Amino acid sequence: MPRTLHPIAWWIWGIGLATAVSRTTNPLLLGLVLVVLGYVVTERRTDAPWAKGFKYYLWLALTVIVIRVAFRCVFASGITPADHIMFSLPHIPTPHWYAGIQLGGPVSLEATLSAAVDGLRLACLLCCIGAANTLANPKRALRVLPGALYELGVAVTVSMSVAPQLVESVQRVARARRLRADRARGLRALRSIVIPVLEDALERSLYLAAAMDSRGYGRAGNATRASRRATGALMLVGMLGLCTGVYGLLDGTTPRALGLPALLAGSLLCCAGLALGGRRVRRTSYRPDPWRAAEWVVAGFGCATAVVLFLTVGYSASDLNPSLYPLRWPSLPLLPAAAVLLAGVAAFAAPPPARTPGRATATSQQAGRKTGKSGRTGTSGRAGKAGTSAAPGNSAPAPTSAQDTDDNHREALL
Repeated sequence: MPRTLHPIAWWIWGIGLATAVSRTTNPLLLGLVLVVLGYVVTERRTDAPWAKGFKYYLWLALTVIVIRVAFRCVFASGITPADHIMFSLPHIPTPHWYAGIQLGGPVSLEATLSAAVDGLRLACLLCCIGAANTLANPKRALRVLPGALYELGVAVTVSMSVAPQLVESVQRVARARRLRADRARGLRALRSIVIPVLEDALERSLYLAAAMDSRGYGRAGNATRASRRATGALMLVGMLGLCTGVYGLLDGTTPRALGLPALLAGSLLCCAGLALGGRRVRRTSYRPDPWRAAEWVVAGFGCATAVVLFLTVGYSASDLNPSLYPLRWPSLPLLPAAAVLLAGVAAFAAPPPARTPGRATATSQQAGRKTGKSGRTGTSGRAGKAGTSAAPGNSAPAPTSAQDTDDNHREALL
């Protein structure tokens, strides 16, 4: 049955893949992660406008790779006699206090490939977060946060929804420009795009402020001064315990008491602080998102991918981070590759998202216009296209369920 998967399940899946990506510089594994992300997003994204923004994350990832390679070519350093020199840039002399950095000079193939692989890993991390942000509605993820983190969660949710809302605004402005037959390109089109997008962002911020004020955002509740002090003390001591425990686990020379025991004690204190602080926030939940078998499968596969690449059992650790000296084609470790492909099962385990009939009708009408346009020429074809383009806008799309109705009302306010 079509339904929307729990947003936390998608975030666990995306963070699990991001954790696995951080463990490897093998370009074959990184490329496989990008393929899995693209396939899952294509199969399980909704038809909401903000869910179409994954391609912008791909463009951002490509930009990161290009910038990383460009910086490595300009700031050339660490060239060895055995490197394969591709070309040389003009060398700019630097003062003695800046001697550690070299501007220009010979650019080797090994250094360029190393920069490209590092950029590819960062690009995969961005795409993992972008996939989770595309598949999961951040406004619905706010429902499951603890009461003590509600206000912080609202701020984080608003900041995370900026990129999808900008994508939606740009798409809406682009559709309006096409309907007006605006053929401006390049810098001349910048004004007609940027100003409406900024105006839409300002209107959204005003609507958001009004919605938050009407819902009592920032109310103090019935917490006393003593409970607030106790909550702050528990959270402070708990965070210190977490930091100490993480440091003890990473540093093998520290006593064992600073490792796992400190981490567990800090976690318990933080949980107690969250439970005590949640009493001052009164929240009601209307139609909570269910957590069923599909959510367990999606989240479990994401965590399993991260665990397999962390344990390095059944394969060599050098396969995850192949060396570029000497230059050779990297090998593909079978177990990590299978773990990455296992994360792609989320495209089949997750239920298909619910579609709105209005958008489906608009899509079919668009396909019909494209088919009919091939048989028309001249102004009559353009007039027919304009006439059919205005038809879907006369009737609002009807939601398919009560949950979609509630989400549409909430998104209209936020």
